[in-house]
Amino acid sequence: MSGSRSEGSEPPKVLTVARHGRLKKPGPWGALGRIIAVALAVLLVSGGSVAAFAIAGIYNNLNPNGSNPRLHSALPVPPTIGAYPGGFNILIVGSDTRVGQGGIGGSTDTSILNDVTMLLHVSGDHTNATAISFPRDMIVPIAACQVGGGVSAPMNTALYYGGSNDKAPGAGLPCAVKTIEQFTGLSIQFAGLITFKGVIEVTNAVGGVPVCVQGNLNDKEVGLHLTSGTHVLKGYQALQFLRSRHGVGDGSDLGRISSQQVYLSSLVRTLKSSNTLSNIPELYKIAEAATRNMELSQGFNSPDTLFAIAQALKNIPLNSVIFAQYPGTTAGTGIYAGKVQPLLGPGNALIALIKSDKPFTLGTAAGNRGSVVGKAPKAATPKPTTSPTAPPKNVTVLNGVIGQPSSQYTCSRAFGQ
Repeated sequence: MSGSRSEGSEPPKVLTVARHGRLKKPGPWGALGRIIAVALAVLLVSGGSVAAFAIAGIYNNLNPNGSNPRLHSALPVPPTIGAYPGGFNILIVGSDTRVGQGGIGGSTDTSILNDVTMLLHVSGDHTNATAISFPRDMIVPIAACQVGGGVSAPMNTALYYGGSNDKAPGAGLPCAVKTIEQFTGLSIQFAGLITFKGVIEVTNAVGGVPVCVQGNLNDKEVGLHLTSGTHVLKGYQALQFLRSRHGVGDGSDLGRISSQQVYLSSLVRTLKSSNTLSNIPELYKIAEAATRNMELSQGFNSPDTLFAIAQALKNIPLNSVIFAQYPGTTAGTGIYAGKVQPLLGPGNALIALIKSDKPFTLGTAAGNRGSVVGKAPKAATPKPTTSPTAPPKNVTVLNGVIGQPSSQYTCSRAFGQ
Protein backbone atom coordinates (compact mmCIF):
# COMPACT_ATOMS: atom_id res chain seq x y z
CA MET A 1 0.00 0.00 0.00
CA SER A 2 1.44 3.36 -0.97
CA GLY A 3 1.65 6.29 1.36
CA SER A 4 -1.02 8.16 -0.59
CA ARG A 5 -3.69 6.84 1.77
CA SER A 6 -2.28 8.64 4.80
CA GLU A 7 -1.07 11.91 3.30
CA GLY A 8 -2.88 14.57 5.28
CA SER A 9 -6.59 14.67 5.92
CA GLU A 10 -7.86 16.89 3.11
CA PRO A 11 -11.03 15.44 1.58
CA PRO A 12 -11.34 15.32 -2.19
CA LYS A 13 -13.34 18.22 -3.57
CA VAL A 14 -15.29 15.99 -5.95
CA LEU A 15 -15.79 12.29 -6.38
CA THR A 16 -12.84 10.72 -8.10
CA VAL A 17 -13.19 7.05 -8.83
CA ALA A 18 -9.45 7.02 -9.32
CA ARG A 19 -8.99 7.93 -5.67
CA HIS A 20 -11.07 4.93 -4.72
CA GLY A 21 -8.98 2.97 -7.17
CA ARG A 22 -5.92 3.72 -5.06
CA LEU A 23 -7.58 2.13 -2.07
CA LYS A 24 -6.52 -1.40 -1.38
CA LYS A 25 -8.37 -3.84 -3.59
CA PRO A 26 -10.76 -5.78 -1.36
CA GLY A 27 -9.24 -9.15 -0.56
CA PRO A 28 -11.10 -12.44 -0.71
CA TRP A 29 -12.26 -12.19 2.92
CA GLY A 30 -14.05 -8.85 3.14
CA ALA A 31 -17.61 -10.03 2.67
CA LEU A 32 -20.97 -10.26 4.36
CA GLY A 33 -19.87 -13.30 6.30
CA ARG A 34 -18.46 -10.98 8.91
CA ILE A 35 -21.91 -9.82 9.94
CA ILE A 36 -22.65 -13.26 11.35
CA ALA A 37 -20.80 -12.55 14.58
CA VAL A 38 -22.91 -9.51 15.37
CA ALA A 39 -26.07 -11.14 14.04
CA LEU A 40 -25.57 -13.99 16.46
CA ALA A 41 -24.63 -11.75 19.35
CA VAL A 42 -27.79 -9.69 18.84
CA LEU A 43 -30.36 -11.92 17.17
CA LEU A 44 -29.42 -15.24 18.67
CA VAL A 45 -29.18 -14.41 22.34
CA SER A 46 -32.94 -14.43 22.19
CA GLY A 47 -33.57 -17.62 24.09
CA GLY A 48 -36.18 -17.17 26.77
CA SER A 49 -33.68 -17.48 29.65
CA VAL A 50 -30.10 -16.26 29.28
CA ALA A 51 -28.23 -17.33 32.39
CA ALA A 52 -26.40 -14.71 34.41
CA PHE A 53 -23.07 -16.51 34.08
CA ALA A 54 -23.39 -16.41 30.29
CA ILE A 55 -24.11 -12.70 30.25
CA ALA A 56 -21.16 -12.08 32.57
CA GLY A 57 -18.84 -14.14 30.39
CA ILE A 58 -19.93 -12.35 27.25
CA TYR A 59 -19.46 -8.98 28.91
CA ASN A 60 -15.86 -9.83 29.77
CA ASN A 61 -15.11 -9.92 26.05
CA LEU A 62 -16.43 -6.42 25.46
CA ASN A 63 -14.42 -3.22 25.61
CA PRO A 64 -15.59 -1.74 28.93
CA ASN A 65 -15.20 1.78 27.58
CA GLY A 66 -17.02 1.14 24.31
CA SER A 67 -15.17 1.16 21.01
CA ASN A 68 -16.41 4.63 20.10
CA PRO A 69 -17.25 7.02 22.97
CA ARG A 70 -18.14 9.65 20.37
CA LEU A 71 -20.94 7.50 19.00
CA HIS A 72 -24.26 8.34 20.65
CA SER A 73 -22.90 8.70 24.17
CA ALA A 74 -26.36 9.60 25.47
CA LEU A 75 -28.88 6.88 24.69
CA PRO A 76 -32.08 5.76 26.39
CA VAL A 77 -31.27 3.31 29.16
CA PRO A 78 -33.10 0.01 28.69
CA PRO A 79 -34.69 -1.78 31.62
CA THR A 80 -32.58 -4.34 33.47
CA ILE A 81 -35.33 -6.91 32.99
CA GLY A 82 -37.64 -7.10 30.01
CA ALA A 83 -37.56 -6.09 26.38
CA TYR A 84 -35.93 -2.95 25.05
CA PRO A 85 -38.73 -0.36 24.86
CA GLY A 86 -39.93 0.56 21.39
CA GLY A 87 -38.22 0.22 18.04
CA PHE A 88 -34.52 0.60 17.35
CA ASN A 89 -31.89 0.44 14.63
CA ILE A 90 -28.53 -1.32 14.77
CA LEU A 91 -25.80 -0.73 12.19
CA ILE A 92 -23.59 -3.74 11.53
CA VAL A 93 -20.28 -2.94 9.84
CA GLY A 94 -17.74 -5.49 8.61
CA SER A 95 -14.17 -4.20 8.41
CA ASP A 96 -11.59 -5.67 6.04
CA THR A 97 -8.75 -4.99 8.49
CA ARG A 98 -5.94 -7.54 8.65
CA VAL A 99 -4.88 -6.38 12.12
CA GLY A 100 -5.18 -9.15 14.70
CA GLN A 101 -6.58 -11.62 12.18
CA GLY A 102 -3.76 -14.16 12.38
CA GLY A 103 -2.85 -13.75 8.72
CA ILE A 104 -6.35 -14.46 7.39
CA GLY A 105 -6.82 -12.53 4.18
CA GLY A 106 -3.17 -11.59 3.71
CA SER A 107 -0.77 -9.10 5.21
CA THR A 108 -1.63 -6.02 7.26
CA ASP A 109 -2.59 -2.97 5.23
CA THR A 110 -3.34 0.57 6.36
CA SER A 111 -6.37 0.82 4.08
CA ILE A 112 -9.42 -0.27 6.08
CA LEU A 113 -12.81 -0.31 4.39
CA ASN A 114 -16.33 -1.35 5.37
CA ASP A 115 -17.03 -4.11 2.89
CA VAL A 116 -20.19 -4.88 4.87
CA THR A 117 -22.81 -2.31 5.83
CA MET A 118 -26.08 -3.72 7.16
CA LEU A 119 -28.88 -1.98 9.03
CA LEU A 120 -31.11 -4.01 11.33
CA HIS A 121 -34.47 -2.43 12.16
CA VAL A 122 -36.76 -3.82 14.85
CA SER A 123 -40.33 -2.53 14.94
CA GLY A 124 -41.71 -0.68 17.92
CA ASP A 125 -44.14 -3.47 18.75
CA HIS A 126 -41.40 -6.12 18.33
CA THR A 127 -43.40 -8.09 15.77
CA ASN A 128 -41.08 -7.74 12.78
CA ALA A 129 -37.48 -7.02 11.84
CA THR A 130 -35.72 -6.01 8.62
CA ALA A 131 -32.02 -6.33 7.76
CA ILE A 132 -30.99 -4.08 4.85
CA SER A 133 -27.72 -4.77 3.05
CA PHE A 134 -26.12 -1.74 1.37
CA PRO A 135 -23.86 -2.73 -1.57
CA ARG A 136 -20.24 -1.86 -0.83
CA ASP A 137 -19.70 -0.16 -4.23
CA MET A 138 -22.92 1.87 -4.13
CA ILE A 139 -22.16 5.58 -4.61
CA VAL A 140 -23.67 7.58 -1.74
CA PRO A 141 -22.98 10.93 -0.03
CA ILE A 142 -20.31 10.16 2.56
CA ALA A 143 -20.77 12.26 5.70
CA ALA A 144 -18.13 14.82 6.66
CA CYS A 145 -15.94 12.88 9.07
CA GLN A 146 -12.57 12.92 10.82
CA VAL A 147 -10.31 12.31 7.81
CA GLY A 148 -12.57 13.72 5.12
CA GLY A 149 -15.84 12.87 3.47
CA GLY A 150 -18.50 15.32 2.40
CA VAL A 151 -18.32 13.78 -1.10
CA SER A 152 -20.11 11.16 -3.15
CA ALA A 153 -18.09 7.97 -2.98
CA PRO A 154 -18.52 4.19 -2.64
CA MET A 155 -20.21 3.14 0.59
CA ASN A 156 -17.20 1.12 1.69
CA THR A 157 -15.01 4.23 2.09
CA ALA A 158 -16.89 5.42 5.20
CA LEU A 159 -14.52 3.67 7.64
CA TYR A 160 -11.52 5.25 5.92
CA TYR A 161 -12.99 8.75 6.00
CA GLY A 162 -13.79 8.20 9.66
CA GLY A 163 -10.13 7.59 10.46
CA SER A 164 -9.82 3.80 10.56
CA ASN A 165 -6.22 2.63 10.09
CA ASP A 166 -3.98 -0.24 11.11
CA LYS A 167 -3.58 1.22 14.61
CA ALA A 168 -7.27 1.97 15.16
CA PRO A 169 -9.36 -0.32 12.91
CA GLY A 170 -12.64 0.67 14.55
CA ALA A 171 -12.14 4.42 14.63
CA GLY A 172 -14.29 5.01 11.57
CA LEU A 173 -17.46 3.42 12.91
CA PRO A 174 -19.11 6.77 13.78
CA CYS A 175 -18.55 7.89 10.18
CA ALA A 176 -20.35 4.83 8.84
CA VAL A 177 -23.22 5.58 11.21
CA LYS A 178 -23.40 9.22 10.14
CA THR A 179 -23.31 8.23 6.47
CA ILE A 180 -26.23 5.79 6.79
CA GLU A 181 -28.21 8.23 8.94
CA GLN A 182 -27.65 10.96 6.35
CA PHE A 183 -28.55 8.68 3.44
CA THR A 184 -31.68 7.13 4.97
CA GLY A 185 -32.88 9.73 7.46
CA LEU A 186 -33.06 7.01 10.12
CA SER A 187 -31.63 7.41 13.60
CA ILE A 188 -29.23 4.64 14.60
CA GLN A 189 -29.16 3.77 18.30
CA PHE A 190 -26.47 1.08 18.27
CA ALA A 191 -23.55 0.03 16.10
CA GLY A 192 -21.11 -2.85 15.99
CA LEU A 193 -17.93 -3.47 14.01
CA ILE A 194 -16.60 -6.94 13.30
CA THR A 195 -13.73 -8.51 11.40
CA PHE A 196 -13.56 -11.59 9.19
CA LYS A 197 -12.02 -13.76 11.91
CA GLY A 198 -15.38 -13.98 13.66
CA VAL A 199 -17.16 -15.82 10.87
CA ILE A 200 -14.82 -18.81 11.19
CA GLU A 201 -15.12 -19.05 14.97
CA VAL A 202 -18.85 -18.44 15.12
CA THR A 203 -19.82 -20.82 12.33
CA ASN A 204 -17.72 -23.46 14.04
CA ALA A 205 -19.58 -22.70 17.27
CA VAL A 206 -22.93 -23.07 15.49
CA GLY A 207 -21.84 -26.44 14.13
CA GLY A 208 -22.69 -25.84 10.50
CA VAL A 209 -25.51 -24.42 8.37
CA PRO A 210 -27.13 -26.34 5.49
CA VAL A 211 -26.89 -24.37 2.23
CA CYS A 212 -28.58 -25.30 -1.02
CA VAL A 213 -26.68 -24.68 -4.28
CA GLN A 214 -28.31 -24.85 -7.72
CA GLY A 215 -25.64 -25.97 -10.17
CA ASN A 216 -21.95 -26.62 -9.55
CA LEU A 217 -20.32 -23.68 -7.80
CA ASN A 218 -16.69 -23.08 -8.76
CA ASP A 219 -14.86 -19.97 -7.59
CA LYS A 220 -11.10 -20.13 -8.07
CA GLU A 221 -10.61 -16.71 -6.48
CA VAL A 222 -11.71 -17.92 -3.06
CA GLY A 223 -10.89 -21.57 -3.66
CA LEU A 224 -14.43 -22.85 -3.26
CA HIS A 225 -15.90 -25.78 -5.20
CA LEU A 226 -19.37 -27.13 -4.35
CA THR A 227 -21.46 -29.57 -6.34
CA SER A 228 -25.14 -28.95 -6.97
CA GLY A 229 -27.17 -29.87 -3.89
CA THR A 230 -27.14 -29.16 -0.18
CA HIS A 231 -23.93 -28.73 1.84
CA VAL A 232 -23.44 -28.12 5.56
CA LEU A 233 -21.00 -25.21 5.80
CA LYS A 234 -18.99 -23.94 8.74
CA GLY A 235 -15.66 -22.35 9.54
CA TYR A 236 -13.32 -21.59 6.68
CA GLN A 237 -15.63 -23.08 4.06
CA ALA A 238 -18.53 -20.91 5.25
CA LEU A 239 -16.28 -17.88 4.90
CA GLN A 240 -15.38 -18.93 1.35
CA PHE A 241 -19.07 -19.30 0.46
CA LEU A 242 -20.05 -15.95 1.91
CA ARG A 243 -17.22 -14.25 0.07
CA SER A 244 -17.83 -15.94 -3.29
CA ARG A 245 -18.75 -13.48 -6.02
CA HIS A 246 -17.41 -15.05 -9.20
CA GLY A 247 -18.99 -18.39 -8.33
CA VAL A 248 -22.59 -17.19 -7.91
CA GLY A 249 -25.26 -15.44 -9.92
CA ASP A 250 -23.86 -13.10 -12.57
CA GLY A 251 -20.55 -12.61 -10.78
CA SER A 252 -21.51 -9.20 -9.33
CA ASP A 253 -21.57 -7.95 -5.75
CA LEU A 254 -25.35 -7.53 -6.01
CA GLY A 255 -25.70 -11.20 -6.88
CA ARG A 256 -23.42 -12.12 -4.02
CA ILE A 257 -25.67 -10.35 -1.50
CA SER A 258 -28.62 -12.51 -2.60
CA SER A 259 -26.46 -15.61 -2.30
CA GLN A 260 -25.36 -14.56 1.18
CA GLN A 261 -28.98 -14.19 2.24
CA VAL A 262 -29.44 -17.87 1.41
CA TYR A 263 -26.94 -18.64 4.16
CA LEU A 264 -28.32 -16.11 6.66
CA SER A 265 -31.93 -17.24 6.30
CA SER A 266 -30.85 -20.86 6.70
CA LEU A 267 -28.83 -19.86 9.76
CA VAL A 268 -31.93 -18.40 11.43
CA ARG A 269 -34.03 -21.46 10.56
CA THR A 270 -31.31 -23.83 11.75
CA LEU A 271 -30.98 -22.19 15.14
CA LYS A 272 -34.71 -22.16 15.71
CA SER A 273 -35.21 -25.76 14.63
CA SER A 274 -32.29 -27.08 16.70
CA ASN A 275 -33.50 -25.41 19.91
CA THR A 276 -30.15 -23.62 20.18
CA LEU A 277 -31.90 -20.53 21.51
CA SER A 278 -33.01 -22.41 24.60
CA ASN A 279 -29.73 -24.27 25.11
CA ILE A 280 -27.74 -22.02 27.46
CA PRO A 281 -24.32 -23.71 27.03
CA GLU A 282 -24.62 -23.65 23.23
CA LEU A 283 -25.96 -20.11 23.25
CA TYR A 284 -23.11 -18.94 25.43
CA LYS A 285 -20.52 -20.64 23.20
CA ILE A 286 -21.87 -18.87 20.12
CA ALA A 287 -22.27 -15.44 21.72
CA GLU A 288 -18.86 -15.68 23.40
CA ALA A 289 -17.21 -16.44 20.05
CA ALA A 290 -19.04 -13.49 18.51
CA THR A 291 -18.20 -10.88 21.12
CA ARG A 292 -14.53 -11.86 21.06
CA ASN A 293 -14.40 -10.57 17.50
CA MET A 294 -16.37 -7.35 17.57
CA GLU A 295 -16.30 -3.77 18.79
CA LEU A 296 -19.46 -2.13 20.07
CA SER A 297 -20.49 1.48 20.30
CA GLN A 298 -20.93 3.05 23.71
CA GLY A 299 -24.35 2.10 25.06
CA PHE A 300 -24.30 -1.17 23.11
CA ASN A 301 -21.66 -2.86 25.26
CA SER A 302 -23.86 -3.28 28.32
CA PRO A 303 -25.12 -6.76 29.28
CA ASP A 304 -28.45 -5.19 30.22
CA THR A 305 -28.73 -3.65 26.76
CA LEU A 306 -27.88 -6.90 24.96
CA PHE A 307 -30.35 -8.82 27.08
CA ALA A 308 -33.11 -6.22 26.56
CA ILE A 309 -32.55 -6.27 22.79
CA ALA A 310 -32.66 -10.06 22.79
CA GLN A 311 -35.97 -9.99 24.64
CA ALA A 312 -37.36 -7.64 22.00
CA LEU A 313 -36.36 -10.05 19.22
CA LYS A 314 -37.11 -13.47 20.61
CA ASN A 315 -40.76 -13.79 19.58
CA ILE A 316 -40.53 -12.47 16.02
CA PRO A 317 -41.69 -15.25 13.65
CA LEU A 318 -39.54 -16.46 10.75
CA ASN A 319 -41.72 -14.92 8.04
CA SER A 320 -41.48 -11.53 9.75
CA VAL A 321 -37.68 -11.39 9.64
CA ILE A 322 -36.92 -9.88 6.23
CA PHE A 323 -33.52 -9.74 4.52
CA ALA A 324 -33.52 -6.96 1.91
CA GLN A 325 -30.94 -5.46 -0.43
CA TYR A 326 -31.00 -1.70 -0.92
CA PRO A 327 -31.97 -1.38 -4.61
CA GLY A 328 -29.17 -0.54 -7.02
CA THR A 329 -28.03 -0.98 -10.59
CA THR A 330 -24.66 -1.51 -12.24
CA ALA A 331 -25.84 0.10 -15.49
CA GLY A 332 -25.16 3.68 -14.43
CA THR A 333 -22.92 6.18 -16.20
CA GLY A 334 -20.74 9.09 -15.13
CA ILE A 335 -19.76 8.78 -11.46
CA TYR A 336 -21.72 5.51 -11.32
CA ALA A 337 -19.79 3.82 -14.14
CA GLY A 338 -18.29 0.58 -12.85
CA LYS A 339 -20.03 1.09 -9.50
CA VAL A 340 -23.56 0.72 -8.12
CA GLN A 341 -26.12 3.47 -8.60
CA PRO A 342 -28.87 3.56 -5.94
CA LEU A 343 -32.42 3.22 -7.23
CA LEU A 344 -34.05 5.85 -5.08
CA GLY A 345 -37.65 5.06 -6.06
CA PRO A 346 -37.93 1.60 -4.49
CA GLY A 347 -35.17 2.48 -2.01
CA ASN A 348 -37.15 5.41 -0.62
CA ALA A 349 -40.26 3.23 -0.47
CA LEU A 350 -38.34 0.68 1.62
CA ILE A 351 -37.02 3.32 4.01
CA ALA A 352 -40.45 4.98 4.28
CA LEU A 353 -41.99 1.71 5.50
CA ILE A 354 -39.28 1.38 8.12
CA LYS A 355 -39.71 5.00 9.23
CA SER A 356 -43.44 4.46 9.61
CA ASP A 357 -42.74 1.17 11.42
CA LYS A 358 -45.17 -0.67 9.18
CA PRO A 359 -44.78 -4.39 8.48
CA PHE A 360 -44.33 -5.37 4.84
CA THR A 361 -43.58 -8.30 2.62
CA LEU A 362 -41.53 -8.38 -0.58
CA GLY A 363 -43.34 -8.65 -3.89
CA THR A 364 -41.86 -8.73 -7.37
CA ALA A 365 -38.28 -7.63 -8.02
CA ALA A 366 -36.24 -7.81 -11.18
CA GLY A 367 -32.60 -8.87 -11.21
CA ASN A 368 -32.40 -11.32 -8.31
CA ARG A 369 -29.09 -12.57 -9.60
CA GLY A 370 -27.74 -14.73 -6.81
CA SER A 371 -30.51 -17.00 -5.55
CA VAL A 372 -33.61 -18.92 -6.54
CA VAL A 373 -36.55 -20.26 -4.57
CA GLY A 374 -35.98 -23.91 -3.73
CA LYS A 375 -38.02 -26.79 -2.34
CA ALA A 376 -37.61 -27.14 1.39
CA PRO A 377 -36.56 -30.61 2.56
CA LYS A 378 -38.83 -32.41 4.98
CA ALA A 379 -38.47 -31.28 8.59
CA ALA A 380 -35.94 -28.63 7.52
CA THR A 381 -37.65 -25.91 9.53
CA PRO A 382 -39.96 -25.70 12.53
CA LYS A 383 -43.63 -25.60 11.64
CA PRO A 384 -44.55 -21.92 11.31
CA THR A 385 -47.92 -20.54 12.29
CA THR A 386 -48.41 -19.45 8.68
CA SER A 387 -47.19 -20.78 5.34
CA PRO A 388 -43.43 -20.09 4.94
CA THR A 389 -43.99 -18.18 1.71
CA ALA A 390 -47.35 -16.59 2.46
CA PRO A 391 -47.21 -12.92 3.41
CA PRO A 392 -48.49 -11.94 6.84
CA LYS A 393 -52.01 -10.54 6.85
CA ASN A 394 -52.74 -6.84 6.44
CA VAL A 395 -49.26 -5.76 5.42
CA THR A 396 -47.92 -3.74 2.50
CA VAL A 397 -46.47 -5.61 -0.47
CA LEU A 398 -43.24 -3.87 -1.51
CA ASN A 399 -42.21 -4.37 -5.13
CA GLY A 400 -38.83 -3.65 -6.67
CA VAL A 401 -36.74 -4.72 -3.66
CA ILE A 402 -34.71 -7.94 -3.75
CA GLY A 403 -34.61 -10.14 -0.67
CA GLN A 404 -36.48 -12.81 1.24
CA PRO A 405 -38.10 -13.64 4.57
CA SER A 406 -36.05 -16.02 6.70
CA SER A 407 -38.88 -18.54 6.43
CA GLN A 408 -38.36 -18.93 2.68
CA TYR A 409 -36.13 -21.78 1.52
CA THR A 410 -33.79 -20.58 -1.24
CA CYS A 411 -30.77 -21.88 -3.12
CA SER A 412 -27.64 -20.03 -4.13
CA ARG A 413 -27.52 -19.94 -7.93
CA ALA A 414 -24.14 -21.02 -9.26
CA PHE A 415 -22.53 -18.79 -11.89
CA GLY A 416 -23.72 -19.64 -15.36
CA GLN A 417 -26.96 -21.30 -14.23
